[in-house]
Amino acid sequence: MTLALHHQARRPSPILQLDALKKIVAPLGGIAIIVGIWWLGGLVIQATPRLSAFHGFTVANTSRALWALVASGDALKATVPSLSRVLQGLIWAFVIGTPIGLAVGRWRLLESLLQFPFQFLRMISPLAWMPIAILMFPSWNGAIVFLIAVASIWPIIFSTAAGVKRIDPVWLAMASNLGGRPLSVLRRVIFPAVARDIFGGLRLALGVAWIVLVPAEFLGVTSGLGYAINDARDTLSYDRLGAIVILIGVIGFALDAVLASCIRRTQWTPTA
Repeated sequence: MTLALHHQARRPSPILQLDALKKIVAPLGGIAIIVGIWWLGGLVIQATPRLSAFHGFTVANTSRALWALVASGDALKATVPSLSRVLQGLIWAFVIGTPIGLAVGRWRLLESLLQFPFQFLRMISPLAWMPIAILMFPSWNGAIVFLIAVASIWPIIFSTAAGVKRIDPVWLAMASNLGGRPLSVLRRVIFPAVARDIFGGLRLALGVAWIVLVPAEFLGVTSGLGYAINDARDTLSYDRLGAIVILIGVIGFALDAVLASCIRRTQWTPTA
């Protein structure tokens, strides 16, 4: 009797089983909808003579091109340089943006002083800095990293500053009354309290960086996913172009999922 009750207690309830099933079925349903719309679009292309040049965008042709890219190693060759540029740009944005965000959130006078310049600069498209980036850096790669950093820094700054402003003033007062030095307060109170905001901003920055990457790689580089798209367009290889677009989406989704998982699994707790 005891064993039977113990066995029943360990069995998941129907509600939990239904929730788990929804978590699997819902994403698959979303993918099916996208593929269905894509397939219908392919039928329209095939049925329209004036769109015959775009037959490469159909599901079958694009899927074959994607498999060819992966099997030949061309997908990896195009992805590695792009990931390297995004990583470098994010590192620069993180290193520069985090301390600025901490300072802006900590001192209201500094926030008032920088609010207009920051909002003004934030509204300028990162791609508008292309001519300046080309003049500033001796290499195309450096210019691309600069553009990615310019695009990525704002989510980190604003998210970090917002996190600092939400800190309970009592924490800071107690730390000061206990003789905490500024660096000690920053390390033991402020940073642990806003760490989740910082990494949330980093997640947003990753999305912005990945979007800016492709047009930035239209510059004079001969590697990367943006260059691969440009090359496929110039050679009218629309099946390959569609495959690269899918590859960009899959990689971007995977990067965001990994970072989101890391944020969820990490416990941020302030220490006094």
